[in-house]
Amino acid sequence: MSNMLEEKLREAIIGEMKRQAANRPELLRVHDAEDLTVHGSIDLDALVMVIAGSVAGGP
Repeated sequence: MSNMLEEKLREAIIGEMKRQAANRPELLRVHDAEDLTVHGSIDLDALVMVIAGSVAGGP
């Protein structure tokens, strides 16, 4: 996997995790430092859609 694709996927995952945490702060907390720390419930279907869109070249 190329570094560019890895970075795009990383950004998509972190962005989606932060979006979910902002929309449901009572269910999910995200801390993005060197590593991503996630506490709570993740909407896996939404995460999969973001990853698929990122790989396909979507927004």
